[in-house]
Amino acid sequence: MTFLARAKGPTGLKEPKPSKAAGKAHMARVAGLPCVICGYWPVEVHHCISGRYGQRKASDFHTIPLCLNHHRGAEGIHASKAAWEALNGLDIDYLPVVADMLAGELTKWSRA
Repeated sequence: MTFLARAKGPTGLKEPKPSKAAGKAHMARVAGLPCVICGYWPVEVHHCISGRYGQRKASDFHTIPLCLNHHRGAEGIHASKAAWEALNGLDIDYLPVVADMLAGELTKWSRA
């Protein structure tokens, strides 16, 4: 390996890691949204797990609102991830929808 391949970028240019308080505030805002699958409220805040391996928890900013049934109920992602993804797609695909809802650009979500 050459020196350039091992070289790290300039220090101080990395984005700062968000604080835990900022993550908790974001999750509180997500909890105020309706379920991205059915539109029901109240919801549970789900940390996205699609396409992830290992046990480390996803960022608090990679969360979507799911009703109890779609989170850990009979049709929930934690009941059967494969079945949930086959029916609803990857949970990470809903992150842009959540961002639009939080920005007020999307007032009613429809999967149609």
